[in-house]
Order: sequence, then C-alpha cells, then structure tokens
Amino acid sequence: MLALLRADFPDLTISKVRFLDTEGVVSPGRSASGYRRYSDADVDRLRFVLTAQRDRFWPLRVIREALDAYDRGLEPSTGPDPRPVPPPPVALDPLGPVGDEAVTRNESPLRLTLGEVARGAGLSEIQVRDLAGFGLIVSVDGYFDRPALVIARSAAALMQRGLGARHLRTFRLAAEREAAIVTQLRGGRGGSAESAVEGECLELHLALLRAQVALAP
Repeated sequence: MLALLRADFPDLTISKVRFLDTEGVVSPGRSASGYRRYSDADVDRLRFVLTAQRDRFWPLRVIREALDAYDRGLEPSTGPDPRPVPPPPVALDPLGPVGDEAVTRNESPLRLTLGEVARGAGLSEIQVRDLAGFGLIVSVDGYFDRPALVIARSAAALMQRGLGARHLRTFRLAAEREAAIVTQLRGGRGGSAESAVEGECLELHLALLRAQVALAP
C-alpha cells in the first residue's frame, strides 16, 4: 500500500495512514492474524484524501463530507467547492425496462440530500419540500434516489412557467392509476415493483408536459 502511494506522496508514513484509519476516512479489512489489508478501493480512497489535503488544503471534516457523497453515488468535487453536484440529466426512455428490471444498467444507485436535489434540479429547498409534501418525490431515511432527481428536474421546468407542486399533484394521481394497470398487465406484481412503475409513469407525464409547454407560444 505504501509503495503504491509513495510515488505521489514521498513523505507518507505508516503512522499517517494509521491516523487516517482512526479518523474513519478509510476502513481496511483484517487478515486472520489481525493485520490490516488494504484493497484497491482503500488505496484509491487514501489517494483522494491525501490529494485533497495537499492540493486543496481541505480539513478532515470537508474530506469526510466528500467521501460520504462518494459513498452515496456522487462524484466528489475536484474544484474549490467541495460540495458534489448531482449527475447530469439522463434522457427518459419510455420503452426501456420498468420495475426491478430498470435497476441501473449503467447507473449506480444514488442517495441525495434535499439540498443536493435542489442544486441538481435548479430549485429552492422550499420547492423540493413542496414536491415531497405533495407526494411527487419520496425520501427514504432522509435521502432521495435518482428517479426523484429526474422528476424534480422536469418539475423545475414547469414551475418556472408558474405551476406549483399542488398543480403537479394531478400527475402523481394519474401515475398511480396507470402504474396499477401496467403492474396488472405484467403479472400482478405489487409492492416495490408497482412503486417503481408509478415513478416511471410520473417521469413520463412530466417529461411530456414539459415538452408540450416548451412548444406553446
């Protein structure tokens, strides 16, 4: 591990690495005899921490926040602002997979805070709370997923035209009805599968409405 890192950090010592271990920024595994075993991911994590300290002068608090963002599916910022930015919009494919089959062919799971959804969608935190309050997006344990970000981005374009979250709630209700029909046609699977289809129906509703509004004079 030291040999891999010392090419870029010649002053690195084992005591420095142990310190980072105790600070919780890296958690290596242990061998049967109790020795620390650093994986490739651990080495990459250490490289990020050491680079952030040396080149950006980030304190450990900021580094921990960046690593937490990375663990939630975001890419830590490489600029002066350590806050991560949610990924760019992804084109909605209405003919693509639905339900459990839609789980990320090329997309990693994403867990976003309310503030990250707001920044990624171009909304205020109050507007994001309104979307959540009217059931357009849902958080789990305080975090929003990738579909919530897609919905928030479509909603943002419509809210710029004067619509509020309470107006968009109509599409939530329509999506619930359509999801029940789609789920029944697909064999009657309920639960999480129906919830996933419901979210996709809502994404499609908002995307279509957004396109029509953009064409309006």
